[in-house]
Amino acid sequence: MSASMVRATVRAVSKRRILPTRAALTLTPAAVNQVRMLLQGKPEYIGLKVGVRTRGCNGLTYTLDYTKEKNQADEEVLQDGVRVFIEKKAQLTLLGTEMDFVDSKLSTEFVFNNPNIKGTCGCGESFSI
Repeated sequence: MSASMVRATVRAVSKRRILPTRAALTLTPAAVNQVRMLLQGKPEYIGLKVGVRTRGCNGLTYTLDYTKEKNQADEEVLQDGVRVFIEKKAQLTLLGTEMDFVDSKLSTEFVFNNPNIKGTCGCGESFSI
């Protein structure tokens, strides 16, 4: 069958139940408190921006920066009064990810628990999807 002979049918569906969508990124209470603390005393910034860059031995790494404005393509996550923006390039890699903040004897850092990751490097700073 050639492409010009393929047909499609459109049907109107009434009374369809709309399901709520999940946030692309969820923050733990520790992450919310840390973001709030980082933004305290910095009124010129409206939140943090999460992105990904090609770097490291396994492909991608996360970036975190302060942001003064929301870009048109950014996804906004608003949780407990804290705003986190996801860059367009990072949106698909972060779907379903939990952002946590861990303070241990060896490090103090944000940790991304991402179910989409296929592999990480030995140090845990870069990943592949």
